[in-house]
Amino acid sequence: MRDLDDVDFEIKLLLETIYHKFRSDFRSYSAASMRRRLTLAATRFGIASISQLQDKLLTDPDLYDRLLSYLTVPTSEMFRDPTYWAALRKEVLPILSTYPSLKIWIAGCSTGEELYTMAIMLKEEGLLHRSVIYATDINPKSLNAAEEGYFQLEEIPKFTRNYQAAGGKKAFSEYYEVVGDKVVFNPDLKHGVVFADHSLATDSVFAEVQLVSCRNVLIYFNRDLQDRAFELFRDSLGYRGFLGIGSKESIRFSSVSGDFEEFSSREKVYRKKAVLG
Repeated sequence: MRDLDDVDFEIKLLLETIYHKFRSDFRSYSAASMRRRLTLAATRFGIASISQLQDKLLTDPDLYDRLLSYLTVPTSEMFRDPTYWAALRKEVLPILSTYPSLKIWIAGCSTGEELYTMAIMLKEEGLLHRSVIYATDINPKSLNAAEEGYFQLEEIPKFTRNYQAAGGKKAFSEYYEVVGDKVVFNPDLKHGVVFADHSLATDSVFAEVQLVSCRNVLIYFNRDLQDRAFELFRDSLGYRGFLGIGSKESIRFSSVSGDFEEFSSREKVYRKKAVLG
């Protein structure tokens, strides 16, 4: 078995190569997470070591598109953690409904599960027509999949159960059509959606929003990158805006912990404090 320090050094060199050649920055992601993902990728590609994977990327840039799916972990499900979505519906959206218009940021939208979840909920609460949703990710293939709105038919029973548990008001089947072994969600759910490539590691604030939802992304970052992401969210949120994060993530001990108050501690929903003075 190879020495772990040697493997980590090879990973560091590989991530530097990716940053300088492809302008994607994974250098501040969790070391254990990167080790696990890159080792799996090398195995799947039939490559013996991380250093050989680096050499292959330099001679075959097309390999990066395949590698990106391992680095960004594009896995999710609609209405994941239903109690989170129920809290947004019952506690957050009634406040946001008093605004003349809404801007919402789904950071790390992956293949669109959280985006369509948000759109369905906004539609049921009568808010979709006056909302702009920014759906961002660093993986272009994931963004394309999100924009197309196709999902595997076999996922629908799980999505339906989550939707019902989250307080869905209709038959979930009203939101999609079956096309072969897939379903496609209604195009009107993409009303006001802006799909954009955005990196929490390198990019800056691009809009003022009233709600940021970034779930199960920060757990893959190290502390410094988590702080950077939290600062982006804080700076993106308007007066008394809301932030929702994953159940295993925490704003406590972060660089912005003093800028937020708990709104729903159980569901990890926070509200930006008013700036005094």
